[in-house]
Amino acid sequence: QVQLQESGPGLLKPSQTLSLTCTVSGGSITASSYFWSWIRQSPGKGLEWMGAIAFSGSTYYSPSLKSRTSISRDTSKNQFTLRLTSVTPEDTAVYYCARDTAGGGEFDFWGQGTQVTVSS
Repeated sequence: QVQLQESGPGLLKPSQTLSLTCTVSGGSITASSYFWSWIRQSPGKGLEWMGAIAFSGSTYYSPSLKSRTSISRDTSKNQFTLRLTSVTPEDTAVYYCARDTAGGGEFDFWGQGTQVTVSS
């Protein structure tokens, strides 16, 4: 059973950089064909896909967030990390990491989510 767990700060001030790490157990982030994604849900809104890092290490980003987003990984720890720069209150959301089975938006395992609030 694959498990994902998000970790990182819950409160940031505007202009700071958000850094969240997803620790994966029960499966390798380098296993073929899987993509490891970050998804968020703002209050009153639907799920928003932010980006992903593939088993190969290639990265993919939402066009609307690409200029502020980067995703990296540490294969020795089986973790992948989201960085979002210049946060604003509009970045307040629950952030999830999830596994995409083939890069097509079919997510089979999710983390429990972590609340991030941006406020001065």
